[in-house]
Order: sequence, then structure tokens, then C-alpha cells
Amino acid sequence: MYDFNDKPELNITPLVDIMLVLLAILMVTAPVIEFEEPIQLPVGSKSKQVQDFQKIDIIITKDRIVTLNKNKVEITNFPDSFLLFSTGKDQATPIYIRADKDLKYDDIIFVLKSVKEAGFLKVSLVTDG
Repeated sequence: MYDFNDKPELNITPLVDIMLVLLAILMVTAPVIEFEEPIQLPVGSKSKQVQDFQKIDIIITKDRIVTLNKNKVEITNFPDSFLLFSTGKDQATPIYIRADKDLKYDDIIFVLKSVKEAGFLKVSLVTDG
């Protein structure tokens, strides 16, 4: 028979475990959530902002001729020519190097090294695709 004087015991351990996991998830995700309120910005003036976007194009042909912004230079003379060309230019100017796929790896690295030694940091190798 069942004794009605016995009080049932509740096992709250699984409930506490689930609450702790949910609390940990909330603590991790709360700093990441950003609330953005939609606002209407005021209308500015109709004048255009003119950007003087400068870039330097370096093209290396399979004949080892380097074209530096439409100036042709032999690859052996490239470091000196590039130093003369880059004097007075901003070091943050992006440089794009395009090279023929049949060139030796050493030739491309030679040009890249010369550009880096001149102090330019934004150098990109351009590919098709």
C-alpha cells in the first residue's frame, strides 16, 4: 500500500544543469549582439567629393621587359628605375603587378622584392580569374 505521509523528493539537478548551460550561452552571446536603431540621416550638400585615387601598375612581359606606368624598363635596371620613379610618392599607394605566366618565379620575386625594399606595403599580384 501507499503511505500518504511520505513527501515526494524532487530531483532538481537536471534543471540546474540546463539553467547553467543556458546562462553560459547567454553570457557568451550577449556582448556580440548589437542593436541598431533605424535613423534618417540629414541630406548633405550636392557637391561631389573628388578622390585622387592613385595606383601604380607594373607589367612584366615574357621578354623580361617591365612596364612601369607606361615606361618600359629592362628587368635588370628595374630597382634603380623604381626608386627614381617612387621618390615623392605616398608609401600607401597600391601597386598592382601583372606578370606573364611563362616567366620564371625568380623574375617576379625580384620585382616584388624591389618594390618592398622601396617601402611600399600595399602590393598585389594580379591574376586572371
